[in-house]
Amino acid sequence: MARPRIRDFLWLIVGAAFFLVLIVGVARFNQYGKAVARASFQTERLDLIRRTRLALATASEAEKSAVLAVSDEDSQGFADQARAATTQAERLRREVQRLLSQGGTAHEADLFAQFSEMFTEFQRIDGELLALTVKNTNMKAYSLAFGPAAQLIDDMNAPLSNIAAKSANWPESRNVALLALGAQNAALSIQVLLAPHIAEESDKRMDEFEARMNEQALVARKDLDELAAVPKLSGDPDLAKATSAYGKFNAVKTQVLSLSRENTNVRSLTISLTQKRRVMLLCQETLARLEQAIIEEPKSGVPQSPR
Repeated sequence: MARPRIRDFLWLIVGAAFFLVLIVGVARFNQYGKAVARASFQTERLDLIRRTRLALATASEAEKSAVLAVSDEDSQGFADQARAATTQAERLRREVQRLLSQGGTAHEADLFAQFSEMFTEFQRIDGELLALTVKNTNMKAYSLAFGPAAQLIDDMNAPLSNIAAKSANWPESRNVALLALGAQNAALSIQVLLAPHIAEESDKRMDEFEARMNEQALVARKDLDELAAVPKLSGDPDLAKATSAYGKFNAVKTQVLSLSRENTNVRSLTISLTQKRRVMLLCQETLARLEQAIIEEPKSGVPQSPR
């Protein structure tokens, strides 16, 4: 009867050993599965964060192109690209939020909250900035100042020069020449002040430029009126041309100053180089820290509650 008992005992040992091997195998399989799941979870979050950083960079690059574009069409095109990239960044941000709600560390949750707050500011600044860029008021003011306005000054100066020339033998020639030259110089002084007015950011400095323009406008009008009072210039076609050109110049000048006051190109460039650049760098820096935190997170399993 001893032999069956020994045989049964051996079978028990074999069975126990097999069971032990099975348990170890299952445990190792579970550890492998957790490691795979952890690696996959980590990779997915890192991929989303890197894509978010790329979308932000793309949005910023398109925004700067919109700011520097010289035509409304180009500005609008780049602004649309910037908005699309920002929308993409927001979609990716929500995906990161969803994954972090499933697992991660408290530090990661805190970094993500910081990024989300800064990204909200990024969107606010972008909305204001892109709305300005597509107006291009400073570029339009420059086009008027160096196009129609400059041409009208030429249209005024030529007949005034004719008046000075043909009055050379008149008794009042000296006075006529001084009045013609005075009107020319005053109009040119106004034209010269248009460019710095367009480039100026400060309303106070714009007020100063306009005050000087108004002083010169009074001089130009006074000299033209005194020329009109010269008997020999009554009904003179050159004086009529000069007076008409000056009137049209004043109308264009008013448009230039109105566009310049909106200052959309100057304001958008200032915002882009200060507020937008600052918040963009903060967003990228925080995302980089979040990326590093995920890379270095504990290996104790997935998911880990951030709370």
